[in-house]
Amino acid sequence: MSDIIRRDPRAEWIARNRLHPLHAAMQTQQSSWMGPQGIIRKNPHAIAAGFIGASGLKRIDRSGVQQGTGVGGRRSAAAEVQLPLHSVADPAFYIAVVPDMVGGRLGSHDRDLLGLAHSLAGSEGAVLAIVFGEHKENNFSTAGVDRLLVIEGEAFEGYAPEQLVQGLRAVDNQFSPRHWLLPDSRSGGGELGRRFAAALGERPATRVWQVKDGQCIGRAGAGQQDLQRDLPRLILAAAECAEPVSETRHQALPVELSTGVARSLSRIEDLGPVAVDPAAIAMAEAEFIVSGGNGVKDWDLYHRATAALGATEGASRVAVDDGFMPRNRQVGATGTWVTARVYVAVGISGAIQHLQGIGACDKVVAINMDPGCDMIKRADLSVIGDSSAILKALIEAVDNFRSGGQRDAA
Repeated sequence: MSDIIRRDPRAEWIARNRLHPLHAAMQTQQSSWMGPQGIIRKNPHAIAAGFIGASGLKRIDRSGVQQGTGVGGRRSAAAEVQLPLHSVADPAFYIAVVPDMVGGRLGSHDRDLLGLAHSLAGSEGAVLAIVFGEHKENNFSTAGVDRLLVIEGEAFEGYAPEQLVQGLRAVDNQFSPRHWLLPDSRSGGGELGRRFAAALGERPATRVWQVKDGQCIGRAGAGQQDLQRDLPRLILAAAECAEPVSETRHQALPVELSTGVARSLSRIEDLGPVAVDPAAIAMAEAEFIVSGGNGVKDWDLYHRATAALGATEGASRVAVDDGFMPRNRQVGATGTWVTARVYVAVGISGAIQHLQGIGACDKVVAINMDPGCDMIKRADLSVIGDSSAILKALIEAVDNFRSGGQRDAA
């Protein structure tokens, strides 16, 4: 097996950010050099190169293990960043979090919620995350989870809010969390939180965007007013309610329920998702958007690609002004602000107004010929190349995937 050096975008970002607490650990001082008189000079402070400890203080590394020097005496940007470990051996209480886990992974709203839970837990409490069914997430430790409870079973698959409430009641009976946190979202957390509150007889705080000094502030009056009240036991928090955990890693120790979950007689039958024409979905509500810009030269090919992918069509202002797309499909500060889970920008350079409009998108994919454009810098995944060739390859890949799936089913 060949040794392949993998890039670590987080390490590269820390190495560029001098204000980051771990920035000093990414730098290595030069230990020796030749002076102007031809005499080798030594740096007596080189041994003091260290790292940031769990308490935020700089620790001296005399073994050289933390220095990880690379070519030319500099630390490689691909080196692994070891975050300080936050562990709670015997928690005095629990802060329970029920993330949405859309697509089986933690979203940005979920991570904000875990950041709020971490601030409420402090040094004595532990953050308990409750996940239903199978998941694809492998970064619970860096998201701030101290204890992880996965409740599996066919009863929790699909749309089953009544059964989920039964599961949460079982968790409440065993762990007695000091606070329950759920995302006040359209992805299930808002409805589940209100159902759970009714089952517990609690009056929840909804649309909470700030928690401070035992008080919470939530949106009211159609978002035009703020409502402040004492911090209740059940909190339905809005997005950006707190900073996500990024400076520590947590144990994410698995825990189990001591008893089974009572099976409820559901009055709701899940018949599966309803097929919806992506073109009929409002831009502000679309989950998957493919936008075309000035770099798209074959618009018929673009429309075929979006249809094959099952995506909602969007456009930059240039494409709209040139008449290739209608005005209601314009994305940006002068068009529609979108919150898609996946946003694909085809041939869009990334004007500031457009970047503002996609600021709330989870994952951004950029297809462009210019590797230095602003959209490439914003994107989570970049594909450098001709948009027509890439769109044709996407259509072919989708067709092969679907034909292969049909053969397997046959």
